[in-house]
Amino acid sequence: MSTYLIGDIQGSYDSLQRLLQKIVFDPAADKLWLCGDLVNRGGQSLQVLQLLKSLGQSVSVTLGNHDMHLLANYELHPDGGSGNKEFDEIFAASDCASLMDWLCSHPLASWSEEHQLLRVHAGVIPQWTWQATISAGQEISDVLNSDKRGAFLRHMYGNRPRRWREDRTGWKRLRLINNILTRLRFCDEIGRGIYNVSGPPGSRRGNYKPWFKQKHRLTRDVTIAFGHWAALGLRIKKRYICMDSGCVWGGKLSAFSLEDRTLYQVRGPRRKKFRK
Repeated sequence: MSTYLIGDIQGSYDSLQRLLQKIVFDPAADKLWLCGDLVNRGGQSLQVLQLLKSLGQSVSVTLGNHDMHLLANYELHPDGGSGNKEFDEIFAASDCASLMDWLCSHPLASWSEEHQLLRVHAGVIPQWTWQATISAGQEISDVLNSDKRGAFLRHMYGNRPRRWREDRTGWKRLRLINNILTRLRFCDEIGRGIYNVSGPPGSRRGNYKPWFKQKHRLTRDVTIAFGHWAALGLRIKKRYICMDSGCVWGGKLSAFSLEDRTLYQVRGPRRKKFRK
């Protein structure tokens, strides 16, 4: 049995198929642990969702910002007209509702006791332990699987508040949790994130550093797997693993086996101009 971390697919169905063939994926024995952003920009988002859903319990996802953006657009434009062709194709599909429910069944943060691995899409602020990260992600999961889903998704957008406080409540609290787990790249030592910078480490000066470079973060004793940062690129370190190898930006789609630490890669679909 093998457990594979996979980075941002972003609608690149053909690349995903080639990667699964390369690792000789067996859904009866192997696991796919996806670091989010299953959809958007690659042109084949519907096919990606249908394939992954069909693989059943062998697939585990931590939702990314593009996945959340899809869910929000579904609330606003369930019959199409979102302005996003890939999203509208999903909304027109006969299995759309079940695909949306399938997405909502997955968390924003996941912990593996076996591998001592925390998995998110984007990042973790210094003030959170891995347990606090899982708890925060569960707050989003709870609302996504309740009758408050639509209200949350309508309140989800925005870059404020920026600083975590445990006593923060309401939509602002949930928006901040979502931003941290699905959008964070840089933060300062007290956990204030900035969400409009997507460049490589060093592109933001002052007190803002890559979240994993904060020396006093409470997750420094565990390994964190994430995606979201194409400008950072593939990084396999002792305490963090970035799996975003820029598939839709002319890069590769990557899978990393946690058991034998073997890396597998295939080329992305086509070259695009990098956007935030």
